[in-house]
Amino acid sequence: MFLGLLLWCHVGQTQDRKVVVKVLSPDPDAVKIWQRLQPKFSARDSVGLQQDLRGWLARVQEEGYLTASIDSMRLQKDSLWLHVYVGRPYNWASLQNGNVGEGLLEKVGFREKLYSGQPFRPAEFARLQQSLLREAENSGFPYAAVQIDSLRLYNDSISGVLRVVRGPLMLIDSVQIIGSSRIQLRTLYRYTQLAPGQPYSLQRIEAAMRALGQLPFVRITGEPQALFAKNQARVYFFLDEKKANQFDGIIGFLPDPNSSEAKLLITGEVNLQVRNLRGSGKQIGLHWRKVERNSQLLDVEYRHPHFFNSPFEVAGLFHLYKQDTSFLNLRPRLEIAYPLSTTSRITFFAEVVSSQLLSPEALRQRRSDSSAIDANFTSYGVSYGWGNLDDLYFPRRGTQAFFQGAVGNKRVQRNARVEASYYDTLQMKTSQLSLSGRVERYWPVTKNGVVLTRLRAEALVNQRLYLNELYRLGGLATLRGFDDYAFYASSYAISTLEYRQYTGQDSYVFLLYDQGYLRRDLKNEKNIQWASGVGGGISFSTGAGVFQLVYSVGRTSQEAFSLQRGKIHFGITGRF
Repeated sequence: MFLGLLLWCHVGQTQDRKVVVKVLSPDPDAVKIWQRLQPKFSARDSVGLQQDLRGWLARVQEEGYLTASIDSMRLQKDSLWLHVYVGRPYNWASLQNGNVGEGLLEKVGFREKLYSGQPFRPAEFARLQQSLLREAENSGFPYAAVQIDSLRLYNDSISGVLRVVRGPLMLIDSVQIIGSSRIQLRTLYRYTQLAPGQPYSLQRIEAAMRALGQLPFVRITGEPQALFAKNQARVYFFLDEKKANQFDGIIGFLPDPNSSEAKLLITGEVNLQVRNLRGSGKQIGLHWRKVERNSQLLDVEYRHPHFFNSPFEVAGLFHLYKQDTSFLNLRPRLEIAYPLSTTSRITFFAEVVSSQLLSPEALRQRRSDSSAIDANFTSYGVSYGWGNLDDLYFPRRGTQAFFQGAVGNKRVQRNARVEASYYDTLQMKTSQLSLSGRVERYWPVTKNGVVLTRLRAEALVNQRLYLNELYRLGGLATLRGFDDYAFYASSYAISTLEYRQYTGQDSYVFLLYDQGYLRRDLKNEKNIQWASGVGGGISFSTGAGVFQLVYSVGRTSQEAFSLQRGKIHFGITGRF
């Protein structure tokens, strides 16, 4: 039976021609197939026309019309005549399992009933083959092949038996580093979770590459390669040393809120971070910052990965914050972290937050005040972190997430300089909960444009909180456009929207917007405040390091945006 269909199109280079297509098929749906998948005939020469027809033929065969063909092409006057044979669609009669294990079939989602009486789709079967090959390759059989045994064709139906020829089992012999990286091999094994004697797995190697991408002291210079010989695989990673040790300082010039004259308050910050000590991955960090007149903070940390050749990382941290002559907060912390995968980890920790009054006169004058108190908060908690950034320092795509929760007891400490009667109405021991989270994502929007979205939040939950226990917010690290540590909050959430336009591999200009929700729950003071910060800046590399300049202004419900209260921060980050 011949079915005719007349189409008009542009063929040739100088004039229009019509194309007459005769579709030959015993299937009455053949014309519908042609109409749904017909080529657009956009070409203006015979070569382009043939490409259009070949593309159409491939799409028809993917629909199960395996015998479809273009039988002839004939040019007659101003018309091109095509004879197309579509044929009948093929169906699966059955596809039985030959030697494939049930566990492997379950992973790829194979069910025999899905291949009984269903249309034959070559693309679907190709995906099944690739899934089986992928699972076999990740089990130590990189030379596996998928075959259909006992293949039969009967009345437009296909039946066969699915078999996997695994080939030789390949075990990892060793991992080698090509490049200038100084990371020790045993440290590399632990970070990548690869070890000699494991079955070769492409999935493991891809996961290892993601883990290496998260190390600040390693630069990946090429894709990994594997050399197979005598049932063994030797894996090569192309890694160079990356300057990750950090020393930088920042100077800030802010209006002095305690001065009636137009004087500036100079603040400062110093960071020292030494990573990958002697190629072992150990880290030492020190952070000092002067945030206000007579106020400062200090953070010290030491991290020891693979403690006693175990997968655990042990870390010790110490935090000190001194608020002028009012109080002093100390927070030692011990962490034990375990990697759940190459890009995520879970951490268990214990910490003690100690707050000491330096000037108790306010308490003696106002016994019902919640401004400050001597207290110790001993807590135990767990945190979870995950990340897949493409670059730790200058990310252009990827996500980071961190969540933490801790619970413990807070004990009010008696101060000998405060009257004993002050503590008669206080509950000396209470339960306290702390929660925190941070999620940020980098979205590439143009070739060199990146949008950063971030949300961070923390909360303290207790029957009675005091001012010196609250979170301190404001400044370059939290809420830009305001003085450092300008706000006290028992709970808060800060969202960030930032656009970065890269002018080089490690240089960019940016615009920023921070929106903060700040809540303070004290005995005699409960309020909610909204604060916004906008601004922009520039970051670029120099011979001495990365220079950054940020200008921002802030607004609250009581104060509008004002350029007179603008904040300027600049500094240089040097890596060695």
